[in-house]
Amino acid sequence: MEKVRWGIIGCGDVTEVKSGPALQRIKHSEIVAVMRRDGEKARSYAKRHGVPYAYSDADDLINHPEVNAIYVATPPNTHAEYTVRAASAGKPVYVEKPMARTHAECLHMIEACRSAQVPLFVAYYRRALPYFLQVKALLDNGSIGAVRTVHICLHQRPMTIDRANPPWRVVPSIAGGGLFFDLASHQLDLLDFLFGPIKEARGTTASHLPSYDAEDTISASFQFSSGVIGSGSWCFCASERHDRIELIGEGGQIDFSTFSFAPITLRNSAQQRFDIAPPPHVQQPLLESVVRALRGEGECPSTGQSGARTSRIMEQIIYAP
Repeated sequence: MEKVRWGIIGCGDVTEVKSGPALQRIKHSEIVAVMRRDGEKARSYAKRHGVPYAYSDADDLINHPEVNAIYVATPPNTHAEYTVRAASAGKPVYVEKPMARTHAECLHMIEACRSAQVPLFVAYYRRALPYFLQVKALLDNGSIGAVRTVHICLHQRPMTIDRANPPWRVVPSIAGGGLFFDLASHQLDLLDFLFGPIKEARGTTASHLPSYDAEDTISASFQFSSGVIGSGSWCFCASERHDRIELIGEGGQIDFSTFSFAPITLRNSAQQRFDIAPPPHVQQPLLESVVRALRGEGECPSTGQSGARTSRIMEQIIYAP
């Protein structure tokens, strides 16, 4: 296609800064229409972002004749539904992460897009950020030699939550699980990008907080198809915040964060630090690759296939007996 003309289903918080402005800035890309069930909020977004059309019905947006690509930015419980409807209309899909609530839903989305012969991309945007590409470059150039093991640590203080009205991110019927599905999905997908598919994973979970029922503490072990082994610790009711991934090799170690963009540290025969700030619209590098892919000018590193792998591993960690 010559120009990618986006329709956004679910123009909420994630589209305000992270993605929406990027779609307007990227060459050969523009937002044509937005949709929210609350039509007034959709019209407000459209006015603030210079979007010509606003709807309260998803089918009106999907079938708009000027829209030729769909961005699904709703909570995960509607990702499969809207992806299938967009694919049925013959329109490519870019869907927020996690890709869906379950691996089965991911496979349904992949098959719908395959049958309709339209591409499916997933918003695991860390695959395209310069910060994480620096980590990949250090691995690729052998800075720490063969990688022996990796470890994820993400701890944070508990959120203040009204049990009678919890945010959707801790409601499994909407999110697929608790905060693990929202946050650990970024980390596990990133490791898939760095080391290839995770072959198998096992986990142990606990729920300590009285404010919601979903898991809030998780410990996991996993192994990549390459043979590298890993472990992870996630606690969403801790006393202090920790955000760190350690890559331990035969000749050194790389330490970095997932969310805080703390300096990357390389320790081998010497020690180096890399300070790389994220761009103002963090999804822009990945969205640029999506636009190039839709125009036949390149490939996007985050697809339905890779997104489904991450959902499968999260399911194994949280729900496997």
